[in-house]
Amino acid sequence: MAKNLLIVESPAKAKTIEKILGEDFEVKSCYGHIRDLEKDEMGIDIKHQYKPRYIVPEDKEKVVKELKQLAKKSDEVWLATDEDREGEAISWHLCEVLGLDPGTTKRIVFHEITKPAIQKAVKQPRTVNMNLVNAQQARRVLDRIVGFELSPVLWRKMSMRNSLSAGRVQSVAVRLIAEREREINAFKVVSNFKVEAIFTSADTNKKQVSFKAEGQRFNNEAGAEKFLESCKGADYTVSDIQVKPGKKSPAAPFTTSTLQQEASRKLGYSVSKTMLLAQKLYESGKITYMRTDSVNLSDTAMEGIRQQVTGQYGNRYFQERKFRNKNESAQEAHEAIRPSYMENSTDDDADTKRLYELIWKRTMASQMADAELEKTIAKISISTNKEELTASGEVLKFDGFLKVYREDRDEEDMTDDEGGDSMLPPLQPGQKLPLKEMKATERFNRPAPRYTEASLVKKLEELGIGRPSTYAPTISTILKRGYVEKRDKEGVKRDYRVLKLEKDKISKETEQETTGAEKSKLFPSDLGLVVTDFLSQYFNDVMDYGFTAKIEGEFDDVATGKRLWHKMIDDFYNPFKKDVENTLETAERIKGERELGVDAESGKKVVARMGRYGPMVQIGDVNDEEKPRFAKLKTGQSIETISYDEAMELFRLPRVLGTFEDKEVQVSIGRFGPYIAHDGKFYSLAKEFDPYSISLEEATPVIEEKRKAKEERTIKVFEKEKIQVLRGPYGPYLKQGLRNYKLSKEQQERSTELTVDEAKAIIAELKANPPKKVARKKKS
Repeated sequence: MAKNLLIVESPAKAKTIEKILGEDFEVKSCYGHIRDLEKDEMGIDIKHQYKPRYIVPEDKEKVVKELKQLAKKSDEVWLATDEDREGEAISWHLCEVLGLDPGTTKRIVFHEITKPAIQKAVKQPRTVNMNLVNAQQARRVLDRIVGFELSPVLWRKMSMRNSLSAGRVQSVAVRLIAEREREINAFKVVSNFKVEAIFTSADTNKKQVSFKAEGQRFNNEAGAEKFLESCKGADYTVSDIQVKPGKKSPAAPFTTSTLQQEASRKLGYSVSKTMLLAQKLYESGKITYMRTDSVNLSDTAMEGIRQQVTGQYGNRYFQERKFRNKNESAQEAHEAIRPSYMENSTDDDADTKRLYELIWKRTMASQMADAELEKTIAKISISTNKEELTASGEVLKFDGFLKVYREDRDEEDMTDDEGGDSMLPPLQPGQKLPLKEMKATERFNRPAPRYTEASLVKKLEELGIGRPSTYAPTISTILKRGYVEKRDKEGVKRDYRVLKLEKDKISKETEQETTGAEKSKLFPSDLGLVVTDFLSQYFNDVMDYGFTAKIEGEFDDVATGKRLWHKMIDDFYNPFKKDVENTLETAERIKGERELGVDAESGKKVVARMGRYGPMVQIGDVNDEEKPRFAKLKTGQSIETISYDEAMELFRLPRVLGTFEDKEVQVSIGRFGPYIAHDGKFYSLAKEFDPYSISLEEATPVIEEKRKAKEERTIKVFEKEKIQVLRGPYGPYLKQGLRNYKLSKEQQERSTELTVDEAKAIIAELKANPPKKVARKKKS
């Protein structure tokens, strides 16, 4: 038995560290959190300074039992959980559960799982930092209070089958997405005409090449045409040339949020996938800790980078840089995310290879020389008017850090004119230029783009909402709850006008472009929109960006010992509780209703609103003699934007497609989606079929295929009792109505011989004594 027991969070990390420390240490994993708040009554004693009531969850009892036994046999227990606030809290929980004194138990932290870092940490142990523990407890308690108090308000005020929830950070994230959507919906498209001229000139090889020069923009076609008219018969002369040196500098090494953003832009990874792969790289000792706000690099790292840059590219490419955090409240400022060993430029693991190489390149580039550019700007005068055209070109004189890495940017940070610079041929002041053609092309302004996961993370960080470790679970939660959808949007065709001046003649054409196509964007659902409106109306503080960021600052004060955590919660809870009670008492039910018009046939009101199963259109009122008619909205349609005509189109279902086998074939949409009805039987429709356009020729093969599949599954049918004996992936089973009943191994073997009485007896027995559900253990 080793003298020392060292406890870490993950088994992968345990294996790596045990190899480093040798036989004096036994390294065991606690598999993350070992205690959590009770579910009953929030798990918090509100009246006694918000004291949390912790329990060891059922799936952690075995782990805790083993750790207790090992702790008793060991001479000393060391705690080596992650170095952030959450890791500090886990160390404290281990002390509480294992009967250790947090004031004397050795706690070690390290930023990378390498031999020097681990050995250094063991030589410099500290004790559990209770300020960090209390900051994490404050976050956990406050988030539990908000969730447990707000969610029941939503249940009471909105009839939905979903288990609605609200949260301090998740609700604000949904608000950002909802506001962006409304900006887009309210956006007014305006066009202007951009002038571009194509000239020719000889390059360095005396070969004639074409280049582009830009003119002014005009608000309307008449202005653009008038300008082109004024250019008829003109001479074009180079009036001025300016050559300006320029440079580009590399970005800082990765923090958690910049890694999430760049992995999304460059690799197409979701935030949660990035964090999963980064955790894997960290635990196997390949990168430093992946939850950090810091852009610092250690002296050891700087030396490793210097050796790699100078060794691979030469001394000219190396430039030592010290980056500073823009975010003043950056916490746990240890090091940026970087490779543990800079000499390893790639990774053998297929899953993590691309992310590792991204981190390696970004780290290398951060300590490399600026890229040197030369920008040429040529002004071209027009003899027939006083206007000028501008041609610009850019030449890369020295690639510097670009040899290794170029940072991507979000769509909203780019302009329409970017990427237009190319090389210009040699030009001289006074040089006459022949014009090939001049165009005035209609261009349209664009609204701000919808958020991607990357740009949402960037915005949350800018506003100071949440922390790096919270972004992945926040995005996962809002998607899972159905407040937000991640999907593509097809573009639509749009006409645009082009005026062309060629050989002193003006021609006009109309061309087409595809606009509005988007990929993997975050769209608010109607549920997300109505919940956001309700929370913004009645819980303005919780939904306020500044207030949410202020709470993060207060957690920081608790972490540095400037504030008592329960006092901080008290200041939040008292006014918040009053808002909850007032809302429950006075707020109207959430309808999310929008009136669209009146049905021409019945004269009844048509409204789009939230129903129990989601957004829908309703004709008529529940108080009318005749029952109202309902239709579910299609994917991509919204209560806020659906038109009257689009709504009435939804009532084309059920549609009669024709007859098959002398029986009518109908298509409709039910609670579980689109289906075909034929001869008293129902067949669900796959996603590739649109119930509004499917033909009889497409529907009949669906009926035949579903029938065949059912026949192959069916062993026996007792029509009168509506009992079926069916084949399933785990063997034969009974089905009555919508319920399935499991057969024992012996019953499965003689399933073909079962009688109706036996089947009824089995069902009666299983109804009386339903089998106990085995709780699946959650993965840590």
